Order: sequence, then C-alpha cells, then structure tokens
Amino acid sequence: MTDTTANGADNQPQIGLIAQYVKDLSFENPNSPAVYQWQEQPQIDVNFNISNNQVADDVFEVSLKVTASAKADAGTAFAVELVFAGLFGIRNVPEEQIRPFLYAEAPRLLFPFARRILADAVQDGGFPPLLLDPIDFGALYMQQQQQIDAAAQEAPAGNA
Repeated sequence: MTDTTANGADNQPQIGLIAQYVKDLSFENPNSPAVYQWQEQPQIDVNFNISNNQVADDVFEVSLKVTASAKADAGTAFAVELVFAGLFGIRNVPEEQIRPFLYAEAPRLLFPFARRILADAVQDGGFPPLLLDPIDFGALYMQQQQQIDAAAQEAPAGNA
C-alpha cells in the first residue's frame, strides 16, 4: 500500500466558508403609524428552518430561514423574514459527517450574522431590536436525529 499524501495528492478532509449572504429579507409594518401608540406588549413568535442544496461537486449552500412576528390584540406590529445563506466547500469528508455539518455546524456559523441582520431590520422598522437567544444547533440536530432513528425503528414493527 502506498502513501498518496507523499506525492502531493489532495486527500485531507477540508471544509471552508466560501461566501455568506442575504438571500431574502422582508419586513412588514402593516399597522404603522398606529402601532407606535399601542400600549400592549406584543406576543413575539420566532421560527427557524435549515435547508441545504448541493450546488456543485464540492459546494453546498446552507440556508437559515428565520421568521418572526409580533402580534397584539390590536393586530400585527411587525413581521420579518430572513433567509441567510452560506456557501461551503466540502472536500474529502466522509459521507456520514456531511449531514451533521450541514445541519449543525454550518447554521452555528451563520447564526450570529443572521441574528444581527434581523435585529437591525426590526430596529430600522421603529421597534426595539429583536435579539434572539443563542441556539445550540448541535443539540437540535442530535434531538432530530434521535426522533428520526426512533421512527425508523418503529416503522418495520408497524408493517409486520
């Protein structure tokens, strides 16, 4: 067996951030200017979605979609949606390690930038900045993976 690294072969695992960007940003302030006179604190609802798309042999786009809305009895104070994405080069990484990277590590790298953009958009709309708490994407990935594994184990038993 020969050592291919000795002759300069490129076989080491590599992951790199190529670019990050706002893919979509929408802010709605449907009840302005009346909303600025409301006394009631709005109820804020925040949702996340992570998706990925292989755009080339060694390049994946990971998108972090964040939607947030603030609603009170009088109506919607604001609604904001952000899709923040990053292009990641992934080479010589074992297949079983790509999915955890795309759904846990890549969103962790993108989140601080998405958080700032969202906070600025809400503040630019005339509201206090929406400061999202840090998210443990690794723990969320592990929890989701356990649910998938449990469902896969139950499926054959249900079909028997």
